[in-house]
Formats: sequence, structure tokens, C-alpha cells
Amino acid sequence: MTAPQPIRPVQPTTPFVARRTGWARWPSAVLRTARPRQWVKNLLVFAAPLTGSELTARQFEARGGSALGGAAVAFVVFTLASCAVYFVNDAVDAERDRQHPRKCLRPIASGELSETAAMAVAATCLAAALAVSLTAPGYGLTIAVSAYLVTSFLYSLGLKHLAVLELTLVASGFVLRALGGAASSQVPPSGWFVLVCSLGALLVATAKRHTELAGLGDPAAAHRPSLQHYTASGLRVAQRVIALAMVAAYLAWALVEPDARTRAWHVATVVPLVAALIRFDRLTSAGTTSHIEDLLIRDTPMIALELTWLLLFALGFAAPAM
Repeated sequence: MTAPQPIRPVQPTTPFVARRTGWARWPSAVLRTARPRQWVKNLLVFAAPLTGSELTARQFEARGGSALGGAAVAFVVFTLASCAVYFVNDAVDAERDRQHPRKCLRPIASGELSETAAMAVAATCLAAALAVSLTAPGYGLTIAVSAYLVTSFLYSLGLKHLAVLELTLVASGFVLRALGGAASSQVPPSGWFVLVCSLGALLVATAKRHTELAGLGDPAAAHRPSLQHYTASGLRVAQRVIALAMVAAYLAWALVEPDARTRAWHVATVVPLVAALIRFDRLTSAGTTSHIEDLLIRDTPMIALELTWLLLFALGFAAPAM
């Protein structure tokens, strides 16, 4: 089980590590800035093909393959687009990151990757994302990824310093992923499930702000100015209210399923979901500067609950064909 890491004092760092390591470390620096561990977020593009009202197990053989193929294109597009956003964000925040106990180790902040090189990689990823999006049917995917890029760049360039709005923008990125996947796969998304995804994203963003504020204390606003407008207790209350709303929306999605057997399995998935949210609430109760996403993919009980949910969901998807 992985517990949140304790806060450690900022250690002196040697600037411009790239001068010592040379070009041999450049590919590694680029890859780390692209944040491969974050790419799992882009799996949300498969939400529409797997939860859309018009795709069931009976139709999968005839239509499911092309739907999942379209979602795979969306996954590539949003992975490239998110990489472009990460490079721009780290270049803009380089000076502030150098004062952070963990972010100071990022390649751009440490000098391992120059800001000029980062912006060049970002431009390449952006162009590739837009080009690949045009291979999808219609223009829905292109519109969704363009909206994601615009809002994300505005976030990086200043909107992330505005309390509440910055949380909304983070959540909107997940909604656009789901809508982009729906457009590319040509499967109408479930409105309830898109709402669940939105609330889940807002929940994670709120929990992240709480752990930052609780972990860094008074200097927190120096690293993220929007934190001066929050309180740890207020964020905890908001996190729990959002979690309750998420469960309600999820239950509504499960109950509108027309097939009785599928509906029963979907309702059953509420149990591991609630247990996972309770576990997440406990893990985020303390301050930490670690990646909060690690709590979702490295904590053993959390992984067990996620796999249980996935199994029950898969059984519900296959129920009509049994």
C-alpha cells in the first residue's frame, strides 16, 4: 500500500543540469516532460463506445470494432494534445517550479531541457494532434481537441490563478476527452456518464488543491496563487459534496439502462465505486506534494476496488448476450 509521502524541505538544486549531462539526456528529459503516467487520463475517450446508449454487446460484432477504432484515434489525438499542453505549462511555470520541493526536479525547471526546445516539441505535438484528428469522421474530434487546447493554454497562461475557475477548466478537459471520443467513434455519449466523468475530474482537482494547501502550508500560495483563496476545511467539504453528487449521477446512469440484467450489474458497480471514493477521501486527508494520481494507480486497496468495478462493469456489458 502506498501512503502519501511526507513533506520534505526544499533541497538545493543545481541549475542547468543539461550542461553536465549533454544531449544524451535530452530524449529522457522530453519523455519525462510529456508525463507518460498522465496518459491514462486519455482513456476517457473510450467512455462513449463503452457506455453509449446505442452500443450494446449484441451490436458489438457489427459496430463495436469501428467504434473502438475511432476511440483509439481520439486517444492518440488527446495524448499528443496533452503533451503539447504539458510542455507549454512547464515552460511558463519554470521559475515558480524551481521553488517547489518536487516540481524543481522537472526537466525544464532544472535546466535539463531548454524552454526553446520545449516550445518546439509542443508545437510539433500540437500540429500532429490536429492532423490526426482530421482523419476521424466529421469534425467533432477536431473541434473537441481544439477546444481542449485553447482552454488548456489559457489555463497555463494565467487562468489557473483564478480560484474556482481553474478547477472548472481542469474538469472541462475530461469532458472534452469524452466528447471527442464520442465524436470519433460516432457513438452518442450517455449524458449521465459524461456528468460522472466531469464530477470525477472536479473531485480529483479539488482533492489535489487540498493536499497542496495542507502539505505546503503558508508558502502554498507562492507555488500556486489560487490557493490563497481556498481553505483546507472548505476544500474538504467541497470534495465530499462532489463525491456525493458523483455517486448520485452514476446511480442515475445505471438506472436508465433499459435492459434489466445490464441494469442490475451496473447498479452493483455502485458498491466498489463508493468504497473507492471512501478510500480516496482517506488517502487525501493528509498533505502531500506527491502526484495525487498515484493514489489511484499505486495504492493496493484502491487497485483492488478499481478491478472489482471493472469486472462488474464488464459483466454488465456482456449480460444481454448471455
